[in-house]
Amino acid sequence: MENLDWTLLRSFLHVMNEGSLSAAARVLDLAQPTLGRQIQALEAALGTRLFTRSQTGLLPTDAARELLPHARAMASIAAAAQRSAQDHGKEISGTVRITASEVMGMEVLPAMLTSLRHRHPELKIELVLSNSLQDLLHRQADIAVRMVQPRQERLIARRIGSVECGLHAARDYIKRYGLPRSLEDLQHHALIGPDSMSPALRSLVQRWPQLDPARLSLRTDSDLAQLNLIRAGAGIGICQAPLAARTPQLTRLLPRQFSVPLETWVVMHEDLRHHPRCSKVFEALVRGLSGYLGIPPRACR
Repeated sequence: MENLDWTLLRSFLHVMNEGSLSAAARVLDLAQPTLGRQIQALEAALGTRLFTRSQTGLLPTDAARELLPHARAMASIAAAAQRSAQDHGKEISGTVRITASEVMGMEVLPAMLTSLRHRHPELKIELVLSNSLQDLLHRQADIAVRMVQPRQERLIARRIGSVECGLHAARDYIKRYGLPRSLEDLQHHALIGPDSMSPALRSLVQRWPQLDPARLSLRTDSDLAQLNLIRAGAGIGICQAPLAARTPQLTRLLPRQFSVPLETWVVMHEDLRHHPRCSKVFEALVRGLSGYLGIPPRACR
């Protein structure tokens, strides 16, 4: 058994799948007598009969039916090994589909993806901007950058850390309308936020009633539109602190009274772990986002 030839098991698997020597021989591009000798050799190596002949063709024995799932498992392993061997030693190439929120996809990821493409010019990136949770299990995307912990099984999820979000305003706005000294002062200012109530917003409103959409002066469900309204000096809104730090015209307001941490995760399907292009993009995002949050990257869990 230690020296059992995989070729013999592959021939057995095709005979089981096709139901006859002749059909399996066509699939394998072998002469039928050659395939018959391989089945005989496998039976001799195992010390048991795998097939009996009948008027309707070959009938698998109980031993063959017990061997079948093991042969299928070995075929899967062999195929995975072949893909891995073919990928190694090659330039990283092919397409990787990434999904991220509007703000992450427009403001944070472009520099990381540009650097990645400089190192691997044959790599193609599809970037899907969506605040909805794309289903990685059904391969709507290969990799996701999420601001909530994934709950699905069979996913590789790396928690990068928490990005702090706070109230921000443009300097021009503060110059015109003054600096709020407390949360109570916000009632005298133009506030920017979502148009519709979500579970996340509902929890914020319970703690900070000032964020109730009914009290907001400018409402939009687009996080990117909110960000640009803040930059334009239209009012006060919530922005990621590391992102605001890159924007000289923005000022953080009331940091001790208002701070919201958002967990940041990079996620992909476990079946993609050994695909070089996906694992390369996954690790590049982990490193880039760790730098964005000022956190040393950690190993996958």
